[in-house]
Amino acid sequence: MRFALIGNPSVGKSLIFNQLTGLGVEVSNYPGTTVELQRGNTCFQREMVELVDLPGVYSLEGDSDEEDLVRRFLERQDTDAIIVVVNVTRLERNLYLLLQVAEYGLPMVVVLNMADEAAKRGIEIDPGPIRDLLGVEVVQTAASQGKNIDRIIPAALAASSPSMVEIPYDHHVEAAVRSLGKMFDADRKESIRALLGFGDNPELLEAARTIADEIESRHRMTVAQIIAANRHNFAHRIADLTVKEEALLRQTDPDSILTRMIPGMPILLSILIGMLLFVFIAGSFLEGLIVEFFEVFAMQPFLELGLPPLAEELGRSVLLALQAGLGIAFPYVLLFYIIISVLEDSGYMTRAAFLADNAMHRVGMHGGAVIPFTLAFGCNVPAIMSIRFLHSRRERIIASFLITMVPCSARTVIIAGIVASFVGIGAAFSVYAIVFVLILATGLVLSRVAPGERFGMIMEMVPLRWPDPKLVMKKAWSRLSEFLFIAMPLLLAGSVVLGLLEFFGIMALFEAIVEPYTMALLGLPGYSATALTFGILRKEMAFETLAILAGTADLGAVLSSLQLYIFAVVTVLFVPCLATITVLLREVGSKITLAITVYTVALGLLIGTLLFHLLG
Repeated sequence: MRFALIGNPSVGKSLIFNQLTGLGVEVSNYPGTTVELQRGNTCFQREMVELVDLPGVYSLEGDSDEEDLVRRFLERQDTDAIIVVVNVTRLERNLYLLLQVAEYGLPMVVVLNMADEAAKRGIEIDPGPIRDLLGVEVVQTAASQGKNIDRIIPAALAASSPSMVEIPYDHHVEAAVRSLGKMFDADRKESIRALLGFGDNPELLEAARTIADEIESRHRMTVAQIIAANRHNFAHRIADLTVKEEALLRQTDPDSILTRMIPGMPILLSILIGMLLFVFIAGSFLEGLIVEFFEVFAMQPFLELGLPPLAEELGRSVLLALQAGLGIAFPYVLLFYIIISVLEDSGYMTRAAFLADNAMHRVGMHGGAVIPFTLAFGCNVPAIMSIRFLHSRRERIIASFLITMVPCSARTVIIAGIVASFVGIGAAFSVYAIVFVLILATGLVLSRVAPGERFGMIMEMVPLRWPDPKLVMKKAWSRLSEFLFIAMPLLLAGSVVLGLLEFFGIMALFEAIVEPYTMALLGLPGYSATALTFGILRKEMAFETLAILAGTADLGAVLSSLQLYIFAVVTVLFVPCLATITVLLREVGSKITLAITVYTVALGLLIGTLLFHLLG
């Protein structure tokens, strides 16, 4: 058995999928989180059931990749039933997509989610009208509490017949449907889709286009507009029958505070600064504990064993990699991902987007771009992937340049672990200041030279809610696991390779060749170039490799404050990591990716050189 979940963005669809299958699908409270098909299995009464999580869409008649994917999936009818997830607090708008899905004639179950939010707002829901008018089973759920989730699979298994609803369209549209049916033996669904310009029968499409032009000349409206209006009217009727009572509870609206420039903007800035301070201070404390533990209980006892030189070098390299990875990167990455998850699941992201709209327009984008920018503080890879939701290629190009400059969690490891720990918190914030000034300057230039149209912003304000600690930790762990299972093996392998190269004298030769140049330009020792090169694999590996090559995690003992500061600035601005480059190639193409790579390398070296000669 195979069931597919479909719904608007931010209706809790991915959360329901996660609860049904147990897969670690990310759950975020901002539109467009699920960008690809997710599949998972669950077992019900000894029967294996496959679930497909389709991308969140508002309609099935747009031209986005997500809408096209969902349309093709429904047309193939490669599923036993459709599970339509609806946000019951915004029922009328969600019913529009539900009616479109119903017209595909597949067995269907309607899940009225967020019943807990409706109760808080004094909204009473009667599922009877939806059940009677559409002829489908209805389940009321509160996915954030796990309420009634266990009823969804039984309802889907029991769904055997499709919805028989027929939306009452304008009489001209109904006449066109009958005519196309007689002429081409097309059913109602095929005729309506042909009038909207969809289908694979050229003769049917040509005839439908001729009839549609005639209807448009009579109504002064396109057929698509007429059909959409009819669907909205029908959805309004169903919503009126379903929402039995709405008692407006007297309470303060948080959005009246969070979305105003004052005090909304100071709140946003306070959240961002507080987030960084917490990561710096708590991360530094945890780092000190872990590094000291490794030094006392691992490194010193190992060196006292008196092993042969080669074995000792290999063992020391492994211990340095573990110390650098778990002791330096782990605390900062974990804390940062926890905070980002809290901001996402609380619903605050969209408020930040609303506040940022005017500022983002100055750099050629709208406020919705603040979502990938905020994601970029965690990791540039999902941030770059989310630029596909921006309206134009112009915005996507500008965003790709700027997002790759945003200090991600790996760069935060560098800033916190090097600058905050060995130079000072004030100096660490100055690194952010330099980066943000460069992002602003780059954005202002690109907004004037990048061709293309500008668009306004339409974004749904998702409900504010208290994040579920379990879901927050689960999401933070799923993101952190990438570091543990991908970055750590790379770090271990790299550390061993570096140890062998150093043991056989190859590293000394390379560093001797590049040191005159790194010293002249940046005032850095030759092994810093090796650390920068390893930083292309994973940004935090530049820091960890520097510690390995320096022979100690106490970098302040071997490098001056200015050298540490310049290394951190250059690393933060230097080439995007390999994973980011790979995603850039897919999203914006090879030319833009090459331009971003060359620009960031040149910018990092230029700023580093200026800092050395101005402060040195």
